[in-house]
Amino acid sequence: MILSVEGLRSGYGRIPILAGVTLQLAAGEYLGVLGHNGMGKTTLMRTLMGYLPATDGRVALEGRDITRATTSSRARGGMGYVPQGREIFPNLTVMENLRMGLVTSAREDLGVIEEVLAEFPRLKRLLDRRGGALSGGEQQLLALARCLCTKPKLILLDEPTEGIQPSIIDEIVESLLRLRTSRGIAMILVEQNLEFIAALSERILIIQKGRITGELQPHQLNDPELVSEFVGMATA
Repeated sequence: MILSVEGLRSGYGRIPILAGVTLQLAAGEYLGVLGHNGMGKTTLMRTLMGYLPATDGRVALEGRDITRATTSSRARGGMGYVPQGREIFPNLTVMENLRMGLVTSAREDLGVIEEVLAEFPRLKRLLDRRGGALSGGEQQLLALARCLCTKPKLILLDEPTEGIQPSIIDEIVESLLRLRTSRGIAMILVEQNLEFIAALSERILIIQKGRITGELQPHQLNDPELVSEFVGMATA
């Protein structure tokens, strides 16, 4: 297993959000996490990446306990994070944003950026453009590309389709499927777009009130009654 999570609890101050999350992720596996807003999806991602401290439980990356590890230590160990809202640097150019993805490396290797741009060719013509001038979809591609510059073994991807045009959503799906084949990267994907999460995930966990309450196969998201029963979402 690349990631093992047991009884994970976390929250904000005295407000508990995660109420004992347990999950396993195999190397190269794409795992979806689905649930209503406010159920703990983003809190889970931020706790896994170390931005929020765990109040109980255990997180292990490739068998190594990282429950108390810093965010930078997790990044050096192979974890990458693309947060909701993307959080690119709007006043930096695309190239400068990509170079920020190299800061965890011992030395700046621009060859890494060339390899990443081969995965996201749309960005090649935008290298001199400021991040804030990009469309929402282009910013998401940039956030993914910047994350790849850290050479992650595992990517935590939070709500990537939010505010993005359908054509680029399709492009993101194609790029992420290609990465699974070419690089063997594992992924935890939080998403509300049912078609997107079904296209990428090998299995989907349901989170409710900070707990994992069920597991679905991607094809089951085509069943509106089942989806409504588990997460109260419609497929239409």
